[in-house]
Amino acid sequence: WLGSTVAGCKVESTVGEMMKLGASSLLVACIGVTVPFVLGWGVGLLFLPDPDPYVCAFLGATLTATSVGITARVLQDLGRSTSREARVILGAAVIDDVLGLIILAVVTGVIAAAGTGGGISGGSVAMILTKAMIFLAGSLTLGAYMSPKLFRLASRLRARGVLLAVSLAFCFLLSWLANVVGLAPIVGAFSAGLILEDLHYRDFKDRGEHDLAQLIEPISAFLAPVFFVLMGMHTDLGSFARPGVLGFAAILTLAAVLGKQFCGLGAVGKGYDRLSIGIGMIPRGEVGLIFANIGLGLTLGGHRIMSPATYSAVVVMVIITTMITPPALQWSLARKDRS
Repeated sequence: WLGSTVAGCKVESTVGEMMKLGASSLLVACIGVTVPFVLGWGVGLLFLPDPDPYVCAFLGATLTATSVGITARVLQDLGRSTSREARVILGAAVIDDVLGLIILAVVTGVIAAAGTGGGISGGSVAMILTKAMIFLAGSLTLGAYMSPKLFRLASRLRARGVLLAVSLAFCFLLSWLANVVGLAPIVGAFSAGLILEDLHYRDFKDRGEHDLAQLIEPISAFLAPVFFVLMGMHTDLGSFARPGVLGFAAILTLAAVLGKQFCGLGAVGKGYDRLSIGIGMIPRGEVGLIFANIGLGLTLGGHRIMSPATYSAVVVMVIITTMITPPALQWSLARKDRS
């Protein structure tokens, strides 16, 4: 739970940034969620030994993720973070994560309802979707209104570490509230990350304290390796010896890569390097692992929704998509420069 919360809290993504995004980012994100979801569902339906619609749906949800942090770091290292393509990619990745979290909420809600014997209908799916959207919209609206007041009040305390303590408490509170209403904690954590803007804790910065990104960096540096180790410990290495697991992982990875290549079609206007936009949306990173780990914990009829073999295939997909993006994006951007 803690790993999901910290990994899901994207401090660098704010509501203000999302409001500045253009039509291109929105279209790229919508395509980058829809196509991979359909492909993931189709791969599960065609290649799983006993295709279950819930497993197929969760595979599709896992493929919708995009790790905005990885893409942002690659673009920064390449010195291209201010290019038109970079703005579209980063904007779309933020919207992609929001849409992916809504899909995750719907899929987990449907599976939870089925596990308790509840009927699955269009009305119940619409109810879960509405609940997820209301939570996201409500938390962002109320949080943006209350957060400045909360930090202004906290700034009256002269003790060291107040900013970090209040920020983490705020993040954990929204994560807990998301869990209370039946959503994954990462939904609340992501909302908190969108709300926490520099402007809200300006009083702390004015008196010479570090900003939140600097304060949270040591925690992230410590917990991120722990998170990845825990995700690796859930991987059953013996499953790779089973016939078809590596083949399924390869097909799932291919679907993950191809699904994001359609994103470039959403870039509106001339002059965009659509290949680079598609490549920039490929990495699943920690977001894909969080999705997969949530699926590993869901049960239906006493059986896990995601088997160890399927989980292992998803982990392979996450590793490959994360590793191939930096060199592929570097090649693609260099190709455009030469043309």
